[in-house]
Amino acid sequence: MNIARFVVLAIALSAGGVAAYLARGTDEKPLQAAEPAAQLPTVEVLVAKSDIGLGQSVKPDDLQWQPWPASTGNNLIGRASRAEAIQEIAGSIARSPILAGEPIREQRLVKANGSGFMAAILPTGMRAISTEISPETGAGGFILPNDRVDVILSKRTSNPERSGGDAVQTEVILSNVRVLAIDQAPKEKEGSNTLIGRTTTLELNPEQAETLVRARQSGTIALALRSITDINAAANGQSEEPIKRRSESINVVRYGIANQTTAQK
Repeated sequence: MNIARFVVLAIALSAGGVAAYLARGTDEKPLQAAEPAAQLPTVEVLVAKSDIGLGQSVKPDDLQWQPWPASTGNNLIGRASRAEAIQEIAGSIARSPILAGEPIREQRLVKANGSGFMAAILPTGMRAISTEISPETGAGGFILPNDRVDVILSKRTSNPERSGGDAVQTEVILSNVRVLAIDQAPKEKEGSNTLIGRTTTLELNPEQAETLVRARQSGTIALALRSITDINAAANGQSEEPIKRRSESINVVRYGIANQTTAQK
């Protein structure tokens, strides 16, 4: 009798377990697959394949097509509307640096056979003025485009006393100005750290341009190369310390007669 009771109890427990399992399974909701992320519509636009420097001639290998969000590509060069854009833009000159991966905008390029390149790279309100240089007055050729220089005027004035010598005066007339080009080279030549030329083109405002033109008629112009830290300071809008001039005696000999002259430095 006891055995039969145990059998009935075991069957009842088993049935209860099966029922509980089935009941739990019906309560669980099936896992839903994650919805895929919405894909933004894209268009192919023209971008720089590698860095393009200021004044660099753009080659076809410098450009490539790249997917770009359609919502931000309205003002860019699209492949759908200009499939031949790479061939059309090749040969243009960059009027400002373009980084790799940056979209190409025609406002930042100038055609080599179009309007003057120098006029295209000049900032608003600035002027390009050229002056003669030599290895002696141009820091031995170590002045390169985009360097910054001081412009020094040296002039000799006659001494009214016949027994005296000429007076030589030097003065920094322009400070921390940018060199745009040496002769007709608006950028540093590859692998060269010197550039010998006969003329240099400087970036000046109208008042500075007038000062340089007057100075060229009154004496000799020389350029003093400045440190690269001055370029960084100018780019960050930092003002430089005023130039401290000092008086120095110069021994000038004329007709075999020596004379001590004080000039401002």
